[in-house]
Amino acid sequence: MERPSLTHRLATVFAASAVVAGVFAGNAGADPATVDWAAAVQQLRTAAAGNPAAEQAVDRLMASGQLNQAALVALPAQPFQIPAQSDIGRGDGPGVYGSGIALGVDGFRFGFFGGPGTIAPNQAGAKLEVLWINLSNGRSGTEVLFEHQDIPVDTTIRTRPLDTGGGLIVAAVYGSLWHRWSVPVSDANPDGFQYQRGTISQPSFGAVYN
Repeated sequence: MERPSLTHRLATVFAASAVVAGVFAGNAGADPATVDWAAAVQQLRTAAAGNPAAEQAVDRLMASGQLNQAALVALPAQPFQIPAQSDIGRGDGPGVYGSGIALGVDGFRFGFFGGPGTIAPNQAGAKLEVLWINLSNGRSGTEVLFEHQDIPVDTTIRTRPLDTGGGLIVAAVYGSLWHRWSVPVSDANPDGFQYQRGTISQPSFGAVYN
């Protein structure tokens, strides 16, 4: 949920205003516009203050070595520019996992997509979250990604619609997520599915205009 502290929000607004010129390598009217990841993630780290899980996620992102160059800002709905890494990765071992995404179909939402298989409808024992900050107005917050429909096949899990305001938003998705895929029915898999939980080691990070 959005942080309720007025003092924190004002501090975030002033901090964002002080660095927004450094975050942009261009401006909102430029085509294409780019964002300086290093400057942006510093603001995200400020927004994470007081949330240990978010602080640790951003610290892992800062240590990843992937923030050394500017990149194009995305528009909804496009995947985040830096994918997540996890203990399961794509295949049998750790590595590249999936990506956050900004969605603008029924209001602005954050989502995540990735495998193996499909996203399980029951996420008990897992928790996927997004930390975001709007560098244009100073709003920030954390949200749980929980909305998912199994039929028809749904490849994303999403937040509720968010009122972030317009402008440049940077966000990181972190946490864990259950996946499942069809297998023959057996004593070990009575419902015809095998399940695997992925735990993100390096968050998916992106910048998007709303």
